[in-house]
Amino acid sequence: MHLAILMTNTDESAFAQAHPKDGDKFTDFIRLARPDWTTGIHGVKDGNFPDADAGFDGVIITGSPASVHSDAPWVTRLLELIRDLHAARAPILGVCFGHHAIATALGGAVARNPGGWVHGTVPVDLISTLPFAPLPPRLHLCASHSEQVSALPDGARTWSASPDCPIAGFTLGRHVLTTQHHPEMSDAYFFALTEELAEPLRLDLAPNTRATNAMPSDQMLMAETVALFFEAARDG
Repeated sequence: MHLAILMTNTDESAFAQAHPKDGDKFTDFIRLARPDWTTGIHGVKDGNFPDADAGFDGVIITGSPASVHSDAPWVTRLLELIRDLHAARAPILGVCFGHHAIATALGGAVARNPGGWVHGTVPVDLISTLPFAPLPPRLHLCASHSEQVSALPDGARTWSASPDCPIAGFTLGRHVLTTQHHPEMSDAYFFALTEELAEPLRLDLAPNTRATNAMPSDQMLMAETVALFFEAARDG
């Protein structure tokens, strides 16, 4: 299977330059479950959008510090592309900003987190079953966001919730899957990110909270879940 990865991450900091780009992180993530799958990486935040006839089997929209409320031309174009993909019933995975973008493009809403910035490995509760992937009642996933989906698109169904984030992921038909969280981030990378953000986000990194901020996540389980989603969407 060949997936198009739409990179939306606008972070050009020294920290970002010292670590793999999101396209590489998502490629490594999906290959945890399907080593033979291939990806094409498109920097949509720089205006590099895939051709409609590029021959991909599914699309991943990455996370970003950007907001879907931005009037940047690339955000407007991305929302239009999402509507086109949805109309064609193309399989789409949205992660963090991608989750927000899909919700916004299809008639939902995104708002600021009521409690401010969320960063850490958080418990994620299963609200409804995913027909393509059996999951336990609770997962632990990496979170780092200041906005969240506040209203679903028509026909969408919430599948997961986390503390102060009641719509932590949704599905729409058989071809849309989203998550507020970051399954593409390895535990080692998320620990480094936590250290990097400790001062600007005023994170408490005392020994008793450091483990909570960067405890192991269920990355492998989510990799299999995402692979099963794309396979089920492809097979219709």
